[in-house]
Amino acid sequence: MEFDNTFEVPLPPAEAWPVLMDIRRIAPCMPGAQLTEVVDATTYKGNIGVRLGPVALTFAGLIKFEEIDDTNRTARVKAQGTDAKGRGGANAAASFRLEPAGTGSKVLVHTDLTLSGAVAQYGRGVGMIQATAGALMKQFADNLKKQLAGTPAAAPVAAAAPASPTLPQPASQQPASPQQAAPQAPPSAAAPISGFSLMARVIWDAIMRLFGRRPS
Repeated sequence: MEFDNTFEVPLPPAEAWPVLMDIRRIAPCMPGAQLTEVVDATTYKGNIGVRLGPVALTFAGLIKFEEIDDTNRTARVKAQGTDAKGRGGANAAASFRLEPAGTGSKVLVHTDLTLSGAVAQYGRGVGMIQATAGALMKQFADNLKKQLAGTPAAAPVAAAAPASPTLPQPASQQPASPQQAAPQAPPSAAAPISGFSLMARVIWDAIMRLFGRRPS
């Protein structure tokens, strides 16, 4: 299945792009996500907890940047993960680009997602997958804005998840760019989106589609 999402960053493109490319910094802003290993400059290992309806899933896998165009501020990423309980897997190819938006920037993301095993049955409703992705993107953007403003990321409706451990940083991989010059521990990982709030979002989306429009 394919779907599109957008979110905004309160920085002009020239400043927003290096922030979005700093995976160590932004990974904890994604609900339920933990960065566990930096394989190299473009490859990362981690896990993420999500809910599809009443089912809680935890995917462990690999994310790799296949293309990064700093000039046009576009990138292409591939990710693959397997559920910790062996209920299937997910493979995704995503492309995103950064555009000016007022005094800040807009990030446009196009995702091509394939689910396998029992996971494919849990997420067989396209509306549920889109609602999940939309909820994750919204909370990610909110947490990132709070981080940029220097305030802790707020916990969502669900009970708080354990804090993400600080990822050890080998001396050979110490950041050299100005925006990464000040070492600091990453913020705690945001808790997963609650099953109740996600189902409410799916139902609301379905109601709005009956009236021929999408909620803002």
